[in-house]
Amino acid sequence: MAAYKLYKLIILYMLNRVDFPLTNSQLSEFILDQGYTNYFKLQQALAELSVEGFIREEATHSRTFYHITKEGEETLNFFRNDISPAIQADIDGFFRQKQYELKKEVSVRANYYPVSGREYSVNCQVYEHGMPLIDLTVTVPAEAEAKAIADNWGKKSQEVYALIMQNLL
Repeated sequence: MAAYKLYKLIILYMLNRVDFPLTNSQLSEFILDQGYTNYFKLQQALAELSVEGFIREEATHSRTFYHITKEGEETLNFFRNDISPAIQADIDGFFRQKQYELKKEVSVRANYYPVSGREYSVNCQVYEHGMPLIDLTVTVPAEAEAKAIADNWGKKSQEVYALIMQNLL
């Protein structure tokens, strides 16, 4: 049970070290690559932290973003000494090495959902400092088109934003 508590504390520590949400794959990349646990135990720890109110999930059609809650911060502060200095150093090193890449990956978001009949709305966003820099919603006649827009938003968001700003200013 002590090891399971450590998995949860590692997750809370990671979420507390950044000013942006982390995705499931970003948390997995560090925790699984370091060999702290396996994928299934990690998913169980994430689910329990969410149910317990220590983290908040934000789901899109392709990714889930995790945020630490105030309760999670308080719990982490209480149990921080249960995370070894070596593990804390590993996490801090991971963020020093990859913070820009991780932040860029979560700053671009796209999600789609059905609106009426066969139409779908696609919500495309770029976040900066926790606030949307651009928030664009388009409606398309088919799910395949909605999926294509959501998938391409990550590759084209900077170009689209620049074009919009150029035309509006």
